Amino acid sequence: MPTETDKNGNGNGNEIELSEGELREIAGYAADCARRVLTLFEQSLPADPRPREAIAAADAFAGGGRRTAALRQSAWAAYKAAQEADATATPAADAARAASHAAAAGYLHPRASAHQVKHILGAAAHAARAEELASGEDRQVTAGTLDRARRHAPPAVTAVLARLPAAPSGGGRVGELIRVLDAALRA
Repeated sequence: MPTETDKNGNGNGNEIELSEGELREIAGYAADCARRVLTLFEQSLPADPRPREAIAAADAFAGGGRRTAALRQSAWAAYKAAQEADATATPAADAARAASHAAAAGYLHPRASAHQVKHILGAAAHAARAEELASGEDRQVTAGTLDRARRHAPPAVTAVLARLPAAPSGGGRVGELIRVLDAALRA
């Protein structure tokens, strides 16, 4: 584990151990978090399958499928859907970002970098933000969503987080939610 970080919270280049089994558990967890808010996207943009396809790709990888270019492409496609949804409905955009993070979780890097925490917890944080926005900024809804994400985190999530520095600063409200969840999972 590095003892120094740069201004962005990145480690000094040390690598951590990261097994394929851990990647699969993390991807499955991220898919579960994103799935909870998929309807928020589909209510706004019912004809756009990209977030659903990204979650399905994450599920396939988590279930033993290969880590292919299609998995990465589905993450980018869901990200593009989020960018397009920004113009129409913010909860939908965060729901699509959660799906994007789910598909991207299979590509977590074995670096001792605080930035990697965002890859592990990004789906959960974006899902919490989507629910928060859909509820009219009800912070109790957000707290409940984060508590559920904490309680349902598989062992690989906490094991890998323990090898990384704490979540970095910044990132607006989603960054704040990542830090809250990160601290709760490390407690």
